[in-house]
Amino acid sequence: MRQAFASFSPVRVASLGVGFLFLYIPIVSLVVYSFNASELVTVWTHFSLRWYAALLDDAELIAAFRLSLEIATASGFASVVMGTWAGYVLARMRRFRGVGLYTGLITAPLVIPEVIQGISLLLLFVEMAKYFGWPAERGMVTIWIGHVMMCMSYVAVIVQSRVRELDPSIEEAALDLGATPLRVFFTITLPMLSQALIAGWLLAFTLSFDDVVLSAFLSGPGSTTLPLVIFSRVRLGLNPEMNALATLFIAVVTIGVVIANRVMLRAERRQNGG
Repeated sequence: MRQAFASFSPVRVASLGVGFLFLYIPIVSLVVYSFNASELVTVWTHFSLRWYAALLDDAELIAAFRLSLEIATASGFASVVMGTWAGYVLARMRRFRGVGLYTGLITAPLVIPEVIQGISLLLLFVEMAKYFGWPAERGMVTIWIGHVMMCMSYVAVIVQSRVRELDPSIEEAALDLGATPLRVFFTITLPMLSQALIAGWLLAFTLSFDDVVLSAFLSGPGSTTLPLVIFSRVRLGLNPEMNALATLFIAVVTIGVVIANRVMLRAERRQNGG
């Protein structure tokens, strides 16, 4: 124990402290100034909830938030379903014809810039509308497709790493007792993957909710997501209302992370028989 504490030299502690200050001082200042009554972002006058009340009267922000929430939720579930199958195949079925192409297609969205993905999907939808009449206009569905394409790869990587850690003897025992492979997957494998599925859903939800580039290419009139609204307003100048909105997001994300960690810890204890 003493050796562990001795390894933290003053230089290391100071470096770590500077790093945390660099990361969290801007966030703390943003939260503090969200309770500022002044219209100037960097000039403090007195405590007020003025900008939180202004959020409730901002119809554009509320509509954009609702759209982003619907797309992110749908993208999270679709990405978990598709990414789970993709990750399971990558982990368990490593040798089949075309495995290299399959792996490349699954991991491509991780390395291809979002700008390229957005342009490619935009051209695809334009050509599809020309020849098939769908989509008639870009909106929620086209944004959802783009987000699922991006997020599915992240979920597949998470599930793949978790599947490789599983003990295959448990599934083999179930097969020996007469269970079908499909029943083994849903009854045994999926419960053991619950933590990876929760982590994958949270990551997919966050990536979708926070996306700007793909949404900018795939959105149309009347389908502007919240990040696009925020980006367009910030370009015109800093607004204290954005500080209040960011503070609400920080609070929601913090609560969500704490709840998710507790759920995952409880699931881990149950699996370990604790």
